[in-house]
Amino acid sequence: MKQLLNSKLLLLILLLTLISAHSYSQLQGQALVDSLVKELPRQKEDTNKVKLLRELSWGNTTVSPDEGIKYGQQSLDLATKLHWKKGMGRAYDVLGSHYFHKADYPLALQYDQKALKLYEEIGYKPGIGVVNNNLGTLYEQQGRFPEALEYFFKSLKIREEIGDKEGTARTCNNIGLIYGSLEDYPKALEYHNKSLKMQEEIGKKDGVTYSIGNIGIIYYQQNDLPKALEYFLKALKMSEELGNKYLERLNCTNAGNVFSDQKNYATAAAYYQRALKLSEESGDKRTIAFNLMLIGGLYDNMANDTSAHVSRYTAGKRPIESKNEPAISIPKGKAALRVAAIDYFKRALVVCSEINALELMQYCNQKLAEAYIQKGDYKQAMEYQTNYQANKDSIFSAENNKSIMEQGVKFEYEKKEAVAKAISEKEIQKQKLMRNGFMAGFAVVLLFAGIFFSQRNKIKAGKKQSDELLLNILPAEVAEELKAKGSAEAKLIDEVTVLFTDFKGFTQLSEKLTAKELVGEINECFSAFDNIMQKHGVEKIKTIGDAYMAAGGLPTPNKTHAMDVVKAALEIQDFMHRHRAEREAAGKLFFEIRIGVHSGPVVAGIVGIKKFAYDIWGDTVNTASRMESSGMVGKVNISETTYELVKNKFSCEYRGEVEAKGKGVMKMYFVG
Repeated sequence: MKQLLNSKLLLLILLLTLISAHSYSQLQGQALVDSLVKELPRQKEDTNKVKLLRELSWGNTTVSPDEGIKYGQQSLDLATKLHWKKGMGRAYDVLGSHYFHKADYPLALQYDQKALKLYEEIGYKPGIGVVNNNLGTLYEQQGRFPEALEYFFKSLKIREEIGDKEGTARTCNNIGLIYGSLEDYPKALEYHNKSLKMQEEIGKKDGVTYSIGNIGIIYYQQNDLPKALEYFLKALKMSEELGNKYLERLNCTNAGNVFSDQKNYATAAAYYQRALKLSEESGDKRTIAFNLMLIGGLYDNMANDTSAHVSRYTAGKRPIESKNEPAISIPKGKAALRVAAIDYFKRALVVCSEINALELMQYCNQKLAEAYIQKGDYKQAMEYQTNYQANKDSIFSAENNKSIMEQGVKFEYEKKEAVAKAISEKEIQKQKLMRNGFMAGFAVVLLFAGIFFSQRNKIKAGKKQSDELLLNILPAEVAEELKAKGSAEAKLIDEVTVLFTDFKGFTQLSEKLTAKELVGEINECFSAFDNIMQKHGVEKIKTIGDAYMAAGGLPTPNKTHAMDVVKAALEIQDFMHRHRAEREAAGKLFFEIRIGVHSGPVVAGIVGIKKFAYDIWGDTVNTASRMESSGMVGKVNISETTYELVKNKFSCEYRGEVEAKGKGVMKMYFVG
């Protein structure tokens, strides 16, 4: 298979997300919402009203997610008041779906787990099947395919048991998408064809259309463009006949991708514009943003295409003539194409920001950074590259995985520990049989023991992995408190030492480096700083752009915090001197660093309910920052407070009284 470009691969992943998200909930429209709102005042405070409120919540999935959450919460409140567990579970289910669409995955996971727990308590198998499917989609979105498959197969088993053919077909589709992402294309086609056959058996025409489109995606992933186009156009024709606007716009997008790859730009633009028009009519902001991005990407590709094919961008007969196909006007010339591409990416970014679609924002910021580099506007390019990195960190960093794990690890491991305990008890009984000398029993025991120890080892390995991840994000003491209580209290610590670093002339230097070089250089420096902090027992707090912040003496107070931090600062100083020499020798640009240190009290802990991290606050932090900004390149600048703590251990040079912004005149020292 040919290797897809990074941008095209990312778009494909986003497209799969849109497809799997469709199976997460049944998208509704404004007409349904309006009709349900009229019925609401007539309802009594009973289970029928719980159902109506839930339907209103579903209906607002694409119309107004915040309204959907409001109605979902009302449904939950009333079901709770009525002590109706099934209604509560279904309300949790719909709330989980809304938070999934808002990309708030920790909350989505929390609500789905609550729904699953209630469904399991009352033995409601249809609900168990649905929520397991939703959990699979949630983990798929995080790129955690093994967990996703585990939940999808749980859903598949239950749905097959209860004879839910439509649900079984949907889950098979999701499993097929996962195998496609894992590049196991035979397995992917096996499950998509299984879904297709089932949809045909039950006469579900939109399901048949959906499966045909997914089969096309598998061929597209293998770069078999003619075969992919055959399936996409077939699915598009069927969706038009059904009047299913969602599937129509999805397959317009799919067909547009193929024509774009074939460099038949006019046809690609027509299909993308048609998909955009359908998205705007539906009010689905996520697909509006997605299709704006695709058009921007198309114009960007055209501007960068130096082949003969670019002259064909106004040519090409469209395989399916349709009255729905909008007239298109493509900009002429590379400069105009780049301007148009930037405009579409910016429009997409605005919509993405409205719905907090981080993965789409990441792609837009990446493409805008690349476009401005092409234009030679490095200042703008740096701004969007910084935004891109921030989006990427929010989605894929350990911090975001930690948010998911805080909600999910405890839930899963409690269940697995219970399984292990049950296995252990059975193991004891089997061993009694073994002692009685029954050879058949002996064989069974050995087999069962193998299963038990394998399961126990998997649990230990999983727990070790989750613990390591938490310790990579939080101090050990805070991580233990978080695992035990689900939260960690903020604490006042009387004496810590705070370190700040900053690169001199970062903005000017960034204009001379490519985005890739810039990110690579920052990563190399900060990775070295991380190792230095670990060596000296100093806690890294965070990075802010090109600034690095760490502190000694927390979360567990100690008497060596000032010496630990100054040692770390001096080692950073040495590293940067060596690093500069290496880059100068290679004829490469280099960063120069300022380092500031101050000691005093701080408040340390975790605040907020989403994307939280361990942080510190107080005037000590601000003063440490001033020590850095008032320092000199290549020097470690410390405050008088820190000087008093380390003067007998290090050689210090008195600088006199120096003006510090917002602090007035302060005594400062260089550490030699």
